[in-house]
Amino acid sequence: MINKFIKEGILKPYQCDRYGFWCPVALMNKLQGLAGTHAEMLGVGSEYCASHNIAWVLTHMFVDIVDMPHKGEKLIFSTWPSSSGPVRSERDFEIKDKDGKLKVRAMSQWVLIDLRTRRPVRISDYIPDWEGLPEKVWNREFDKGTDFIPTKSRVMACRFDDIDVNQHINNAVYTTWATESVGFEYRDSHKLRGIDLYFEHEISPRTPTVRIEVAFDNNITHHKIVTDEIEHAKVVCYWSDR
Repeated sequence: MINKFIKEGILKPYQCDRYGFWCPVALMNKLQGLAGTHAEMLGVGSEYCASHNIAWVLTHMFVDIVDMPHKGEKLIFSTWPSSSGPVRSERDFEIKDKDGKLKVRAMSQWVLIDLRTRRPVRISDYIPDWEGLPEKVWNREFDKGTDFIPTKSRVMACRFDDIDVNQHINNAVYTTWATESVGFEYRDSHKLRGIDLYFEHEISPRTPTVRIEVAFDNNITHHKIVTDEIEHAKVVCYWSDR
């Protein structure tokens, strides 16, 4: 039986924005870090994957920010594999405060890829008897996301430090591109309440820039991460007035 991975921590100032709330990219990196740590504990982490020339790749991440954590808060992080199929595995997350109040919940979907072909492989071929806990934090389906007509676009640089050990732009960076593409004034007057990330195609480490196409729909913003005519990801951000 797989147990939940539970860890405590305090939100540091360098992880926060100008108002002392958790930065989106730091939040996304934390979720990926929790997943990676737990995978290592279960024997299916980066060391195991490297020895078999495979890697876990995120395809979806849905994040619901109930109450964005603030600088100095003591937090309790939990994560666990929640279900799996032939080529996809799901993982859920909860972040609570010291009193047990839910702050953030998230659900994610991952595939195992062959690093030579960059194509998904059957999980059971590499990880026999892989299964999860039948517990979900959120009743949502992993869909393909909806299309939209953009009203503005912004070009962002792909930096060397955006490249991860799987030799592509890390998915957490997509969140930064999305939240920055709305502009300073919008960010300054709104609080982030949720993120939906739909990954489609990886971005090469030698890509110099990406184009972020944006559409505004009240307190929801829609984003496409594009290079040339290739759509690499969709991101939906949910906001409330500050």
